[in-house]
Formats: sequence, C-alpha cells, structure tokens
Amino acid sequence: MSPLGKRPTSDLAPVLRLLRIGFVLLLMLLTMLYVIRVGADPTGQMDIQLAITWWVPLVASALLGLLFLAIDVFTPRKKIQIISGVAFGLVAGLVAAWAIGAVIDLVVATWDLQPSPIIPALKVLFGVSLAYLGITTVLQTQDEFRLVIPYVEFSKRIRGPRPLVLDSSVLIDGRIADVVATGLVAQPVLIPGFVIEELQALADSDDRTKRLRGRRGLDIASKLQRTPGADVSLDNTPVTRRAVDQMLVQLAEDLPAALMTSDAALARVAGIQKVQVVNLTDLANALKPAVLPGQTVTVELLRKGEHAGQAVGFLEDGTMIVAEDGEPHIGETVELTLTSSMQTAAGRLLFARINHAAHDSAHDAAQPPTEPADTDPPAEPPQAAPVQATPPRPPRTPRPPLGPAHPDAERSTRRNPRR
Repeated sequence: MSPLGKRPTSDLAPVLRLLRIGFVLLLMLLTMLYVIRVGADPTGQMDIQLAITWWVPLVASALLGLLFLAIDVFTPRKKIQIISGVAFGLVAGLVAAWAIGAVIDLVVATWDLQPSPIIPALKVLFGVSLAYLGITTVLQTQDEFRLVIPYVEFSKRIRGPRPLVLDSSVLIDGRIADVVATGLVAQPVLIPGFVIEELQALADSDDRTKRLRGRRGLDIASKLQRTPGADVSLDNTPVTRRAVDQMLVQLAEDLPAALMTSDAALARVAGIQKVQVVNLTDLANALKPAVLPGQTVTVELLRKGEHAGQAVGFLEDGTMIVAEDGEPHIGETVELTLTSSMQTAAGRLLFARINHAAHDSAHDAAQPPTEPADTDPPAEPPQAAPVQATPPRPPRTPRPPLGPAHPDAERSTRRNPRR
C-alpha cells in the first residue's frame, strides 16, 4: 500500500488490539459474575449455581460486545471534535430534559394532580427529543460555539506557525517537493483529503493529459511524505462546501492556515476572503536572479512573436524574452541587450534587441577562411609559330575605258539606262 493509503493510527494498531481483547475479556468476566452464583449450602460446602435466566445476560453481553466492536472497527477515522460535540450536545439535552421534568413534577405537586403513567413517558420523550436537538445543534454550530462559551471549541486548531495547505496545482507543478527538501519550509504541510480525491479522479481519467497530471500529483504527494525532516500529513477535516476551491479556502480559514497555490484565480478568491496565500509562481519569480536593462544575454530564438519583426526565446530559468528585431534570426543563438522588463500574472517578461556588432563578428568568425593567392610568377604564354612571308602580288593593270563604239559598252548601256 502506498504511503497515501496508510491509516493515521497504523502505529497504534498493537495498542488498539490489546484494548479490544481486554474489553472482550472484561465483558465476559462481568457477565459470568452475574450468571454464576457462588454460595454455601447448609452443610457449609461451597455451592456454585447458575442464575435462573442465565441466558439473558449472556446474550445481551454478546450483542453489546459485537455492537461496540463493530462500531470501533468500521469507523477507524474518528474525529475528536465530532465525538466531543456529540457528548456535549447529549449532556446539554439531558440537563434541559431534567429541568423540564423538575418543572413538570413541581406543577403536579402544586396542583395536587393524580399521578398518571403519561407523566413519566412524557419526561422520557422530552429527554430523547432534547438530547437529539442538542447533538445536532452543537455539530452544526461547532465553529461558532466559542462565541457562546469562551475557550470551548470543537474544530481542529493547530498551534504554532500556520501550516501550509497545498492544492492540486502545486502538487502537479512539482516544485514544492524541491522547496520542502531544502528545509526552507519549517511549518507543517497539510494535504487535504479532497485534493487527493481530485488527483485520483484525474489519474483515472480517459484523457491522457489529465491522467499524467493526476499521476504526477500523487507521486509528488508521496515524495513529500518521504522527505526527511519535513512535517507532511494528510488532513481529513470535514468541509461542508462542495467545490474544491471553496473547500480549500474554508479549510484554510477554519484551521487557520496559509493556502499555497499556483492558480491566480484561486489566490484572488482567497485574498478577498482574508485568507493568507502563498503563490508558488511569485515565490519562484522572487528567487530568480535579477536581470537589469543594459545587460547582455545569449538566447536561442525559437519562434515568432505576437508583433511583426519579433522573435521569442527563453532563459535557462524559463523566463520569456522577446527580441524586437529578431524574426530574421529565428533558429539562431544570438546575443541580446535587454531594454526593459514587465511583470505579468504568468511571470516576468523581458524585452531586448539584438547586439548587431557581436552578431556580425560572430558571423564573420563562423565563415570558412579563403585560400591564399598563389605567389609564383605566372607562366609565360607559349610562343606562336613564325609566319612565312608571302611575296607581294604584282600591280593590277587597269583596263582601258570602253568606248561608245565598243559592242560591250553598248550592251551595258542598254542594260542600265542610268549609265
């Protein structure tokens, strides 16, 4: 069985077993003392006889023993505030019934009325009714009972430092286990039973994401219980409200205790009802190293931002950083210069610009070196083969002009009249 399933009285099991055995033996001894009668006969010898109706006390003793043992065994998680409230209400009802019975007897004696069997029956009915009314009244108003009778209270109160009541979001987050392991948390840590039931419902869900979240929360709760030096316990104080958030606020208000959560809405609701809240996200932000404008950080830009030209990256502690002009460098690891910061409900948000000088130098250093130029003198071009000189051609002897009487001239003139 996991540590979450252990009963709070597991260390007292041997003591409870001895008490039950002693109760049965004492009941049997008292019954036998009534059933067996020891005396002396007329001759002076010891005479042992059974009572005439010996079976009546024997059966009554067996039934009473079984009844009270069943009540003890099947109600292992008894609450002292409930038992004390029932006892106080019963006493108050019986006192009121005794007072009313005394008044009835005084009226009967004053008016000299004839005794009637109705009067004792009326007293018994009044006693039962007033006892029931007293028990229910105390149980329903046990939280405000101290206002009527000072220093009398039936609800659970924890002395010393206020304990921390954890909700499901803190357990699913998981960072509380590391915080408690450091020894920083000196006050008791309480995990309400209805929070464990909520995580169990998530662990049994058909949705894979919810199932993983529920199992992680249960693992963190078990890890907290095994943390050495930490005062971690399960709290099963009955709470009247139904919604888990309202039950957490009411429990923290009744103890009183501080509520630790990472849910911003629950923190606001608890703050409205004047309940001390410890926000795990605010605690984590307070422990982050301070980053001031003007400092330089090296971040890998992962995706686009909400506005044009922006790129988003994250520091090692999970802080989001927005590079105003980083969209062209998505997928690269660049050096950024912080310009401003903003605190949001989800955490701290940083704004920065790319350090272009450092980026250009890093880009140049990443380029492969070029090969040096060859210093050898260039090779001489090959010489062309000598060209043999050709003898000059003799001058052309001009032809004599054609006269008009020449037949070719006449034919040429006819072919081209413009000549």
